[in-house]
Amino acid sequence: MWYAIEGYDGQDVLGRRGEARPAHLARLVELRDAGRLLLAGPCPAIDSEDPGPAGFSGSIVIAEFESLDAARAWADADPYVAAGVYARVEVRPFRKVLP
Repeated sequence: MWYAIEGYDGQDVLGRRGEARPAHLARLVELRDAGRLLLAGPCPAIDSEDPGPAGFSGSIVIAEFESLDAARAWADADPYVAAGVYARVEVRPFRKVLP
């Protein structure tokens, strides 16, 4: 089943986000290569493709896992969590309809 994972950035974490980004992306590439990633990306904190120093408000990942517990475990192991980038993470089932 698909699961939506939403990480919400804390305050003043842009530097930590940049440091943890390579490890964060490596895990997403693994999901992609396994055919389990629907989409992933950051949410700019302002209405701009490149928010610069404004940074990001969080990230969204939609990926396939065997269970909600497995999705939560994957999300808990995210390098952004370990680096203190995310103030909170929400994981919930997702049902793809379109396209």
